[in-house]
Amino acid sequence: MPDGQWYPPEWPERIRALAAGEFVPVVPKRAATVMLLRDAPDGPAVHMLRRRASMAFAGGAYAYPGGGVDARDSRPVRWAGPPVAEWARRLGTDEATAQSVVCAAVRETFEESGVLLAGLTADTVLGAVSGDEASEPGRGPGDDGGWEADRQALVDRELAFADFLDRRGLVLRSDLLGAWARWITPEFESRRYDTWFFVAALPEGQQTRNASTEADRTVWIRPADAAAGYDRGELLMMPPTISTLRDLVPYATAAKAVAAADGRDLAPVLATARWEDDTLVLSWPGHEEFTKRIPIAGGTR
Repeated sequence: MPDGQWYPPEWPERIRALAAGEFVPVVPKRAATVMLLRDAPDGPAVHMLRRRASMAFAGGAYAYPGGGVDARDSRPVRWAGPPVAEWARRLGTDEATAQSVVCAAVRETFEESGVLLAGLTADTVLGAVSGDEASEPGRGPGDDGGWEADRQALVDRELAFADFLDRRGLVLRSDLLGAWARWITPEFESRRYDTWFFVAALPEGQQTRNASTEADRTVWIRPADAAAGYDRGELLMMPPTISTLRDLVPYATAAKAVAAADGRDLAPVLATARWEDDTLVLSWPGHEEFTKRIPIAGGTR
């Protein structure tokens, strides 16, 4: 039975064009995604969303909350946890990029799942971030809007993440994140992302919800169950998603998974393509399970 590996049918033609010099790779956009975990009696579960089938990129595939870096994500914010310089070393980037990637991870998680990794102080974490606006941290009875209004303003890019945190008096809790992996979309894909994957435990008192217009379903699922669904061909996923899911399986608690992040290799994974006679071979270095051999009449001709 075929597995659930996402594979765009237009790739062979793009690869042929790339080899012939007729297709210029686009520069990948920096992005961040977060694997939210919560403990359950039978082990931790991960929060996943299913992208709408109508989406141009990975439609119908299961993924994690995340998205592209906003240019304003590099603006200074109140920050708790490892300093930006340490994050830059960990992520293999300059400091401005490191801050923007971490901010994007927290912002996109709030935008797409309603979960906010922030607190009023460096050692506190917000509880519920929905409901009665009069009782919200950083809000007074005379203020307009509430959590949902702010979240939507972030989605619409009417509000910068730094301004959102500042006016609510919030501290970004970078210490709640663990850097897990880095994958770069292949050169032959028209939409490319240089994506850092993070892991985090769901803060106590907060709940996820389907807040994304790009998703038609969200689930909490054990990584082993999600991987089994992929193996049966029932759950469609991109290689980075199923790879990171498999890596989560051994951990008995969310805390242990987050603690393990510091030892993870963040060398970027980038797919390659080659022709063997009339067979197109796609491979992801270090991840042999994703290798695909696709017979193509005419090969590179």
